[in-house]
Amino acid sequence: MHLGELANRTPNPAVLGCYERLDASAPDDYRQLAALLLEDWRSRRISKAGIGGGQGAGKSTLGRLIVEAGEILDVRVQVLSIDDFYLTRAERERLAQQVHPLLATRGPPGTHAISMARRTLAALLRPGEVEIPRFDKGIDDRAGRTMLHGPADLVVLEGWCVGAGAAPCSESAAPLNALERELDADGRWRRFVNAALADEYVRLNQDLDALVFLQVPGLDAVRRWRLQQEGERPPAQRMTATQVRRFVAHYERITQRMLVTLPATADVVVELDDEHRVAGLRFAAGPP
Repeated sequence: MHLGELANRTPNPAVLGCYERLDASAPDDYRQLAALLLEDWRSRRISKAGIGGGQGAGKSTLGRLIVEAGEILDVRVQVLSIDDFYLTRAERERLAQQVHPLLATRGPPGTHAISMARRTLAALLRPGEVEIPRFDKGIDDRAGRTMLHGPADLVVLEGWCVGAGAAPCSESAAPLNALERELDADGRWRRFVNAALADEYVRLNQDLDALVFLQVPGLDAVRRWRLQQEGERPPAQRMTATQVRRFVAHYERITQRMLVTLPATADVVVELDDEHRVAGLRFAAGPP
């Protein structure tokens, strides 16, 4: 798909020039998407944007290209990953003891330091140094910190559950998969996660001026893409296909709900096909 087709119109020279200068080794459609998004946000004076979507959808790749696009178009961009705001292993272990054992597993809502993420988003729009926690998935814990510098013109938060909302209580009543049937038969974990979505995650979503939803074709693609990501990790830290399937089951309920609700509410919907290509693109306000 060429840039004009992706945007459904003839791109302006700034978008075209930006796209042509982005990392040529990156997927072509993601280069196009990064240039289009940055121009859209710049024209609308967006200062805080979110990118949400299933695991392996390409959020980190897109974030990196948006930073590059900012350098080309003279927009100071900082990208944050919600993954770096995971609670520490000790904090999650306390939740596992006090609330439900499944909360020891990072990722689902309720296992992030959302207040810290919100403060960081706001701080990066002001002058000065901002400390960011760095989470190491290999050790499943925080491992030091990173210092970023404000003020940024644009701060982007990417993460699988960015933009996710709570479900009606009736939706979480019955177990959805084997994980929920075996380890959460009474629904205590599901209720905790949903309550978190209805509380602090709502406030995080409200902080964002724009939301991009990378719409995966389904859970089979998420499992496959997540397994491909494991191949990039050190051998001793990789999950097997069985482990990936079990891990993704923690995310299945919310991922499925996002696929139903976010296409109607996100500012930009990026439809991905089974081969991880951009198959469709919709700007709620019309193409940039």
